[in-house]
Amino acid sequence: MHFELTEEQELLKKTVRNFVDKEIMPNIREWDENHHFETSLLKKLADLGLMGVCIPEKYGGSGMDYNALAIVCEELERGDTAFRTAVSVHTGLNSLTLLQWGTEAQKQKYLVPQAKGEKIGAFGLTEPDAGSDVAGIGTTAEKDGDFYILNGQKTWISLCDVADHFLVFAYTDKAKKHHGISAFIVERTLPGFSSKAIKGKLGIRAGNTGELFFDNVRVPKENLLGEEGEGFKIAMSALDNGRFTVAAGACGLIQACLEASVKYCHERKTFGREIGKHQLVQQMIAKMEAGYQMSRLLVFRAGELKNQGKRNTRETSLAKWQACDFANEAANDAVQIHGAYGYSSEYPVERYLRNSKAPVIYEGTREIHTVMQAEYVLGYRTDKPLNKMLPAWPFDERDAEES
Repeated sequence: MHFELTEEQELLKKTVRNFVDKEIMPNIREWDENHHFETSLLKKLADLGLMGVCIPEKYGGSGMDYNALAIVCEELERGDTAFRTAVSVHTGLNSLTLLQWGTEAQKQKYLVPQAKGEKIGAFGLTEPDAGSDVAGIGTTAEKDGDFYILNGQKTWISLCDVADHFLVFAYTDKAKKHHGISAFIVERTLPGFSSKAIKGKLGIRAGNTGELFFDNVRVPKENLLGEEGEGFKIAMSALDNGRFTVAAGACGLIQACLEASVKYCHERKTFGREIGKHQLVQQMIAKMEAGYQMSRLLVFRAGELKNQGKRNTRETSLAKWQACDFANEAANDAVQIHGAYGYSSEYPVERYLRNSKAPVIYEGTREIHTVMQAEYVLGYRTDKPLNKMLPAWPFDERDAEES
């Protein structure tokens, strides 16, 4: 494993950082206060080739490796979690799942325009009564000739009012429990589909999050992703990709906390000297730096396994758990360093603290990942290669066709 970024990755990092400094930083306080999701940034990200950065060129993407996706997510979250979330959902949860499980026809119809950023994809798994317990979903899909009739509700869905396509999970045979869950590509324009944004969120206020409703939505049978009953496996493989992007984004949040705190440490003086000279402040700065470096190593370790086309559920879970915890701690310490000013929106650290809480909950709570890691160590849980894996990088025509 190489620890230095390639020349191409360094250029990518610089490109995204410049984008964040120019497009997000000057506006994010206003967007956050007004609960406004700036959709025009998705087009600008697409123009830079960032909405399909790790999708093979054959399918409209930039053809870079999976760690390139991590770099994009880290730098975007340095600006704000909302925009990392958009790429996480669109690319990590949706597009990479289509790449892994879709038919060639599905890839051409849905993946290609998504990789180019011409269409936006989202992911519908969580329900009001089903979060960590995926088998507890209530949405159903009943076969009716050449269609499936979907009924149910999803909640806490990012890009709910923005996405053109959704990966939706529903029971086709409830008697089989999680083996009876199937996955569908659902278009927003289908009759009976509707969405509604959730207001009053603690954090990620500059993002679009809400509910999806399915009232006898007729989904063509060719929009079934994978086979009937493969939905649970598809969802879990999608979460491997989504969690990877969340972990990478958490590194960016730690980085943002460090930048803000270091700047303030040099500006603020108490007892006749910069507060950065005080050892207890230095302790918090040191914790942030350690958390950033450890998290980044865990993320790139998982990314390297993805590049090799290997199962990475265990490694990605560990990266997501630790990076998000470190980010939450870093944001809390950043507020503490800023003192009373940290409690004010005049400084960005209060937003960092609010934003840091959601990733500790979604895509596997801290508690779920704790249990997963213990079960791996104890031998209660093992991972086998899926029958369909993400194509290894570098991509070639054969990889793309077989993925």
